[in-house]
Formats: sequence, structure tokens, C-alpha cells
Amino acid sequence: YEGKDEIWLADLTGRMLREGTKARAADVLARELAVMGGELNVGVGPDTATVSSEVLAERGADAARLLAEVVREPLLPASDLARVKAGLARDLAIQKSTPQALAQERFHRAIYGEHPYGRLFPTEAMLDGYTIEQVRGFHQARYTPAASRLYVAGVFDAAALERAIRDAFGGWQARGAGAEAQPPGTKPARQFALIDRSGAPQSTLYLGLRVPDPTSADWVALQVANSLLGGSFASRITTNIREQKGYTYSPFSAVNPHRRDAYWAEVADVTTADTGAALKEIFSEIERLRREPPPAAELRGIQNYMTGTFVVQNSSRQGVISQLSFVDQHGLGDDYLASYVKRVMAVTPGEVTRVTREYLAPERMTLVVVGDRKTVEPQVASWATGQ
Repeated sequence: YEGKDEIWLADLTGRMLREGTKARAADVLARELAVMGGELNVGVGPDTATVSSEVLAERGADAARLLAEVVREPLLPASDLARVKAGLARDLAIQKSTPQALAQERFHRAIYGEHPYGRLFPTEAMLDGYTIEQVRGFHQARYTPAASRLYVAGVFDAAALERAIRDAFGGWQARGAGAEAQPPGTKPARQFALIDRSGAPQSTLYLGLRVPDPTSADWVALQVANSLLGGSFASRITTNIREQKGYTYSPFSAVNPHRRDAYWAEVADVTTADTGAALKEIFSEIERLRREPPPAAELRGIQNYMTGTFVVQNSSRQGVISQLSFVDQHGLGDDYLASYVKRVMAVTPGEVTRVTREYLAPERMTLVVVGDRKTVEPQVASWATGQ
């Protein structure tokens, strides 16, 4: 996790990893990976950072050695820091100009408070103030062997590649100790926020609350309930406010996992004049699923969709790695993936209603609306006052 005054320091460190290693300049590193059919990919999320490349099968050992250099001995040049920060500053300005980012930021702050999950964007001054010493310190403390996992998927000589990996990473020593990551605290009470975008033709809705994490016995049933409610194209909320009412084009809901935490959210961009009506229909569908078990045929269609998607995801190299990483991150054990399809198909209509009633309670949900205040405020007055 980043500290309170380190928002996007992880992102900055990730981008600086692209600037070469102590043995290879950035352009040399890029050319060598290109010859192998790949490129350097660095991704930074709320819980993890990933350094990866996809290369020709016969070049796997060479790629492993290069990735080890990037992770273990990055150059992190002071001369490139200003340019990299400028790129992040542009990204920050672009994101903060969108209603979706504004809604997401306010929603996360509401449900997570001062926990790192609640801090999505730095200020321009904070980003501009980061030093190369902070970047190097973050790398030293967070990029450690004990905190890392290495995954390989594809066609390769397993014995030869394992030898190369052990040779490249075997001497990696921890050089710092990052603070123990703490889970978020008590779940907050219901909150509401209306962010004004004068004259906006659409309102962005962000509705949700924190729910059990992937280690919960109800995790799979909650995923099924979400897919039926708003997490698939055939879901009830999507059918209602997109297909039947035409209030929005692409609504969706998801159960989003963090380490030892998760949250459920329904997100939609709706026509400004229909903001209140769309919210009414969303809450109506939530209450219907809390009250009445879904028909068996409807549930089976959702289960078939989920299991089919699971199989398709696992048909790609990145899909396999993503699944293995998910299991490791949450400590789910070797049986999780092997039994996933069976457990999805075993969820009953009664269980769907039970987990919806237990975890998706409207009276505990936080709602953020970004839109034209003068038009939207009268439509959401009852929610704002808690009536």
C-alpha cells in the first residue's frame, strides 16, 4: 500500500521501471524484448504491481533474465523523473475531467475513508513533489522476493526455463521491509453525494457498499447474485434500464475484490432527465431479488453464462495467470479453480435471495451522482434526506 502522502507513488515507480536497468538502457531493453517478439509491460493496481512480457516460446529463458533485471536492478534514473511525472500529470488531468472518475473517487472515499483504497488520485502538487529518492525507496521496500510471485504460461521447455528462472532470480535478496498491509476498518454507514456538472446531458451513478471478500463462504453465491442482478448483459438491471426503459447504454455491476475486502457497485451513465427514474428501477430490482428467489430457468441461464466465461478466460495464457494470481493473493487454495464451476452451478435460487438480502441492503448503500445539480437534485431529494 501507499502511505497517506504517497498517492500514485506506486504508479510513478512502475513507470520508472520502464526506464532501463543498471545493465541496459531503456531503448536497448526495448529492442532486445522486441527481437523476442515481446515488450515490457508494467501494471500497477490497488493491491499489486505486475511486470510481464509475452515472447516467442524459445526465448522464454532470455525474457526471464531481462525481467529479473527490471525487477531487481532497475536504473530509476533521476534524469527521466520529470518527464515521467509529466506523463502521469497528463493522465491525472484527463481522468479528473471525466464524471466517471469523479464519481469513483468520491465513492471510494466514502466507503473506505482514510484507508489506501479510499485514496484514488493525488493532487498535482503531491505528484510534482515526488523525488527520485522516494521512488527508489518505494522500490526497495515493496519489490521484494517474499512479496512476489512468478507465473509462466504457454508452450516451453519446463526444465530449461525453470533453470533460467532460478539462475535469474535465485540470488534476489530483500533490501527493505514494507509496512504490513492492514485491511480496511469498520464498514461505514450509508452516504450520499451530488457533484455538480452544470448542463451535463447525463448523470453518472455510482451505487454500492462493501461486501465479504473472496475468502467468504458466500463469495461464489454473491458473484452469481451480482451476475443475475446487474453483472451480465442479460441481467435484470441492464434489461430494465437499458433494454426496456432506454435510460442508459451501458450499465453494469460488479463485485470488486481487494485483499481481505471487497465492494459491490452498480455504475451507469443515465440521461439527466431520467436520473431519478433510473435509480427507482435499480432499487426496485435489488428489492425484488431480496424478496423473491429467481426462477430456476433464469438462474440456470446466468450460471451457464458464468461458467462459460470462466472456461473462455482460462483458455488464454493471461487468463490462466490471472486466475492463479487471484487464488494466491486471497489464499484460496488449490481447490478453488478446480471446483469453481461445480460451486457456481450448485447455487440455488434461495441462496441468491439470501446473499442479496444479507449483503446488498439499500439502507446501507452509498450513492454518488455526478450531474447537472439543478435538474438532478429534485429527482434524488428522497435519497439525499434518507426517506
